[in-house]
Amino acid sequence: MDYIQFQKEFKKLTGIDLAFYKEAQMKRRITSLYLKRGYKDFKEYYSAIKREKSLLYELLDRITINVTEFFRNKKRWDLLETELLPSMLNRSRPLKIWSAACSTGEEPYTIAMILSKYLPFRSIHILATDLDENVIARAKLGIYPERSLSELPEEMKRKYFAQDGAGYQISKEIIETVKFKKHNLLSDPFENEFDLIVCRNVLIYFTEEAKNLLYHKFSKALKNRGIFFIGSTEQIFCSHQYDLESAGTFFYRKIQL
Repeated sequence: MDYIQFQKEFKKLTGIDLAFYKEAQMKRRITSLYLKRGYKDFKEYYSAIKREKSLLYELLDRITINVTEFFRNKKRWDLLETELLPSMLNRSRPLKIWSAACSTGEEPYTIAMILSKYLPFRSIHILATDLDENVIARAKLGIYPERSLSELPEEMKRKYFAQDGAGYQISKEIIETVKFKKHNLLSDPFENEFDLIVCRNVLIYFTEEAKNLLYHKFSKALKNRGIFFIGSTEQIFCSHQYDLESAGTFFYRKIQL
């Protein structure tokens, strides 16, 4: 079994199409893992992940990208808070918000903390999705190592976190603003009429074909003048082909049609 055959069998097993990810990076990541576990090739490794759920979950965790922290690239969050959110709130309440590929939850919880400056908690409802059920389970727990809080404003840390051994537990009132759900960006349908979609530092791992597909899907999921917030390693070239225009560095606005 070569890598292409592994892709096909893995898609049948999980529904995840590895062909949409950059081949060299993904192949290297999987090869490194199966060698580490003592398997000699893709065929032997595939047989093992079919037999042992723990190996499959380990692989899913490796192929999904789970590097994040609260207020990552804080200047971008400041722009969202001070310039974009006020005009959104003037147009629409309650806001419909989606944190796509949310990983362990730092991103949607960051959004909730920012919104709490403008709205009561009962009015904050954020959809947060990820492909990896393991990271969703961790996100729901809301316990984080100190390194995840490195860019968190001190007043937010005092207000919404309690030290729990070596980690920090986020408050129940923040956790309750977020609904977590498993979702495959490439194959599952998107909801629509979002005021804000946040999907950061994920699309860089996809092929150009997959990125093109996803930009169209994200654009269609936004309401007119809705905002799409991407990562600091990403940029949408020719954004008008997706009915998007720049709304600030790493922010795009759905063009009113």
